[in-house]
Amino acid sequence: MNINLSMPPESAAEDMPRRNLRVCLAASGGGHVRQLLDLEKAWRPYDYFFLSEKTPLSQSLAQSHPVFFVDHFAIGQARLGSPFKMLAAALRNFLQSARIIWRERPDIVISTGAGAVFFAVLWARLLGARFILIETFARFDRPSAFARAAHPFAHHKIVQSSTLAAKIPGAICLDPFEFLDAPRPQKKPLIFATVGATLSFDRMVETVSSLKEAGEIPEELVIQTGIGGIVPPGLVTHETLPFDSMLSHLREADIVICHGGTGSLITALREGCRTIVMPRLFEKGEHYDNHQKEITGAFAARGLVFIANNREEMSVALKAARAGVPVLATTNPARLAGHLADILLAHEKTDARPHAGQQAV
Repeated sequence: MNINLSMPPESAAEDMPRRNLRVCLAASGGGHVRQLLDLEKAWRPYDYFFLSEKTPLSQSLAQSHPVFFVDHFAIGQARLGSPFKMLAAALRNFLQSARIIWRERPDIVISTGAGAVFFAVLWARLLGARFILIETFARFDRPSAFARAAHPFAHHKIVQSSTLAAKIPGAICLDPFEFLDAPRPQKKPLIFATVGATLSFDRMVETVSSLKEAGEIPEELVIQTGIGGIVPPGLVTHETLPFDSMLSHLREADIVICHGGTGSLITALREGCRTIVMPRLFEKGEHYDNHQKEITGAFAARGLVFIANNREEMSVALKAARAGVPVLATTNPARLAGHLADILLAHEKTDARPHAGQQAV
């Protein structure tokens, strides 16, 4: 994913012509919104705004793009024993989404999921907007809960795995994955362990810190722990990091240890990092389902990552990673961006209506 949070200089941005289509880019605040950023060439010419939940990435995004925020909620919160917390967050999200969509009145909604933006998509459809569903790259074998719920009322359905194309009626497959034939960036003897945008992942942090204490990690170690995560004493840790700081660590690190989120995986692989993955597990209360096992299995089958589910496997994976040949890989969004641009152009000619300028809050 070629992520770019920058905008043209202010004067250039003001002079840029906006085509007659109001576009809502709806995605939760981690890898989902990163995939929308990859498709910037398609949506940039239009009068667009983002709708997301508050994470370090989405808040960084708000510095250069119009962004509206809604509260996080997911069905998996109930599965993990917090049904009332989920219901309260869902009600707030429902009302926030209604207010934003009623005021902004998008002609078209493009969404990569997940739960936090479902009500916004639903409200937009009820008010007559067209809906483009892009199933997240995180799903290889089974559709996400968001895609299962939303695809019946989507006008266009795009998946990024051939297996999924047969499971979502009317979907087309545009697989963006590719290896990179490029020199590896200069690296330091550094291991960067990251749990992702917000959620803590104490099992991974404890595993890495115990190996450091035992002398099995002689390299410099930096750990991003997530909000409220444990903080191992004597180590360099950060609860969260702005995206540019995260990227700086990834560019320097020889080895990256991360959870099984596609944003973390693809960014590490694009920077030529030897990548070890510990997937979050539903049965341990670490995620809403086991899709990270699916992701890591698919990446490991392509020879891209090493999987470690416990301390012993992490020790083995570190030795294998150090001895292995680093692989550079990424997702190339060009075909998907081109297809999306064609869809938007077709709708512009038939559906668009004028809009007054609005300010994000």
